Amino acid sequence: MDMRRLVGRNFARLRKQKGFTQEKFAEASGFTQQYISGLERGQRNPTVVTLFELASTLGISHVDLVLPDEEFRNERPKTVKRK
Repeated sequence: MDMRRLVGRNFARLRKQKGFTQEKFAEASGFTQQYISGLERGQRNPTVVTLFELASTLGISHVDLVLPDEEFRNERPKTVKRK
């Protein structure tokens, strides 16, 4: 599972639970609506600082953005080739 997709899904779910549209969240956080959209689609790779800032605006812990969800737990892990 791609962690970017997991963070995007968690962020979208939590943003909606807190009653934010993408536009309203952008206004409150200082991130652009385009960034938020890309994040939710798993196209952004946020830094730990960005995760903290996103979570702070939502009033949650940054850990909530990386907690595995049901889809993540059900996916088969990708095999990692080591040299």
